[in-house]
Amino acid sequence: MKIVLAAVNAKYIHSNLAVYDLKAYAQRFTDEEITLREYTINQSADDILRDLFQLRPDAVFLSCYIWNISLIKNLTADLKKVLPGTAFFAGGPEVSYDAENFLTDNPAFTGVLRGEGEACFAELAGRLLKDGMQAEMQGIPGLTYRDEGGIHDQGFGRPVPMDDIPFVYEDLQTFENRILYYESSRGCPFRCSYCLSSIEKGTRFRSIPLVKKELDFFLENRVPQVKFVDRTFNCRHAHAMEIWSYIKEHDNGVTNFHFEIAADLLTEEETELLASMRPGLVQLEIGVQSTNPDTIDAVNRIMDLQTLKKRVEQIRQAENIHQHLDLIAGLPYEGYESFRRSFNEVFEMQPQQLQLGFLKVLKGSPMEQKREEYGLLYRSVEPYEVLSTRWITYEEILKLKTVENMVEVYYNSSQFRSALKQLLPHFESPFDFFMRLGEFYEELHFHQSAHSRIQRYELLLAFARSIPLSENEMRSLEDAMTMDLYLRENLKKREAFMEPEPDISTKERIRLYRKKNDIPKTAHIQILHSGRIMMFRYEKRDPLTSDAMSEDITDEIRKDHVEI
Repeated sequence: MKIVLAAVNAKYIHSNLAVYDLKAYAQRFTDEEITLREYTINQSADDILRDLFQLRPDAVFLSCYIWNISLIKNLTADLKKVLPGTAFFAGGPEVSYDAENFLTDNPAFTGVLRGEGEACFAELAGRLLKDGMQAEMQGIPGLTYRDEGGIHDQGFGRPVPMDDIPFVYEDLQTFENRILYYESSRGCPFRCSYCLSSIEKGTRFRSIPLVKKELDFFLENRVPQVKFVDRTFNCRHAHAMEIWSYIKEHDNGVTNFHFEIAADLLTEEETELLASMRPGLVQLEIGVQSTNPDTIDAVNRIMDLQTLKKRVEQIRQAENIHQHLDLIAGLPYEGYESFRRSFNEVFEMQPQQLQLGFLKVLKGSPMEQKREEYGLLYRSVEPYEVLSTRWITYEEILKLKTVENMVEVYYNSSQFRSALKQLLPHFESPFDFFMRLGEFYEELHFHQSAHSRIQRYELLLAFARSIPLSENEMRSLEDAMTMDLYLRENLKKREAFMEPEPDISTKERIRLYRKKNDIPKTAHIQILHSGRIMMFRYEKRDPLTSDAMSEDITDEIRKDHVEI
């Protein structure tokens, strides 16, 4: 008897913590009895089909999410044809809240594991490995299954104590070049209606001594990044302080830890601790979602916006932590103008990234239950994204998608910071800038094809001319773009919008400056339209932004005592 745990991830760099947890919890069984396989949605379905077929499994358990559910349903229907004796089970948030309908619509599946699956899987696997496909499935909490008598629902799986779940990371070769995920708690104290956490009750924590022991593994192995998947990491002050203090005290200078937090819950003590950390040790994801109080109230969210702003600003001023702030379009009471205000308020907080997302109406969520009340229209297939509501039309949603695209390219990429500082003051608000830039792309059909990085700069210049900017303003913008480009990399060729090659006299001054100050060949010195001379040192980069260290050396180059 062979069981396969299979995951289909959104990207290669991702790993599926869920299937690793299931296998670890069922550790009494051998690797020959339970095999784990990971794929990505970008792989050929034929390749996945071939691989699973060649394993000749007796049972396959598949982890289901909004990004892979269609692929998994189609894949399993085909697998059942070539492996008719194999039983297929689904688990995960995409099937837990609609198990009976899922089994009715997908006859290739034998059962669904509902909710937390560790205990359910371990018990079911034990029965299957002992009795084969004749195993009795009745009496297993969390398992909804079919037999000749129909479909039988046995409720949600029973949560297991967090400390009973074994640490899943042993052989790091399996996770080379991939993000490692870790959870120190499950559940969430909040009940946001768009989130499936609102259905769960209570929050459970892994014990601090065990967490510290497992953090040591990441630190000793100098893992590049560990992402905590805790829903609201700082919901318990003592828990957060212990972990943050530990990673600060044991910082290896390499590992980065990602946390999703509620910024308004941060205390002064926590904020001071975060501000004292090595730049790049921690990054924070903060879900603002909306600044409209009616919207926040309607989705059962508890948030003190003024405190959130204060904490985000305190963290920003410390200049050592990457902050990623989230907004959700399509929430109740949030129309186009309301969202515009929310966007501008969050943009004013100056996060390193501003994620403009769109409401996903998840199966089983309170938001789905209120779809008629809110006039919610959304995609019939995953990811069930909002199309319109009582407050926002589909046409307005499309406008917000235009803004989203421009924000991703020109803000979240961090490749145009200097240029944006030049352009934003020419518009009533940041939202209006990104909206107009997106319209410019669409008017000239630029949105229909991919563009290189340099082409993005050229398109931004073309947009600036359409505003229009004065000749002096254009020169300043070109200098800003030159700065942006060289902060990232030492370009091999000079772009058309840059200052022409320096004259012989200036070249000689630069050569002598390099020699006198022992400047490495890897450094680049660039003259701007303004006459300023900038040096970029690529061996010295900002740990937060990865920008090269830049220095204005105009006076050093041009001072009279330098002989030519």
